[in-house]
Amino acid sequence: MKIIMLGAPGAGKGTQAKKIAAKYGIPHISTGDIFRANIKEGTELGRKAKEYMDQGLLVPDELTCDLVVDRISQPDASNGYVLDGFPRTIPQAEALTKALEARGEKIDYAIDVTVPDENIVSRMSGRRACLKCGATYHLVYNPPKKEGVCDNCGAELVLRDDDKPETVQKRLNVYHAQTQPLIDYYSKAGVLFSVDGTQDIDKVFADIVAKLG
Repeated sequence: MKIIMLGAPGAGKGTQAKKIAAKYGIPHISTGDIFRANIKEGTELGRKAKEYMDQGLLVPDELTCDLVVDRISQPDASNGYVLDGFPRTIPQAEALTKALEARGEKIDYAIDVTVPDENIVSRMSGRRACLKCGATYHLVYNPPKKEGVCDNCGAELVLRDDDKPETVQKRLNVYHAQTQPLIDYYSKAGVLFSVDGTQDIDKVFADIVAKLG
């Protein structure tokens, strides 16, 4: 079962990807993890990716696709995988389709976790992080025992720049411009289905499982 997760930043697709991977015994593959693993292991692809990242540049589509294809060729992905964070653009999707066709394979499902922008902005702006121990909280869904203080180590909790409303809105604008067209791409391919990401995490997962079977 080869699955792609789609959805705006903060829609909860990473959480659902992990749950799908655990239930069906397939790896959850995030592009960030692939980059880090290849750089750490000093592979040729990792060295190439690091050159771009060190300059603050995006890793080119072709190289990103090569890294993903290399990862899905590993033995643990022989029964399928959940791709999270790739593809992000139409050229990446086309490169992936081409690479899979060369292996006689195709994507089985593209799952779009839909959440309105205003929900995402309020979700993300409610996050608080402890910079000392890395613990994360949410003012509504997972508040600390004492306001503004980490339960684990007692350090001050902060609203990260990434989670500020103006930053979140910028990221959403980029998502709509670049990634939204993938919804049409996979819809035309006949593999797309959407789930309502505003529901409880377990309900979202139950909806996904009902479709996957």
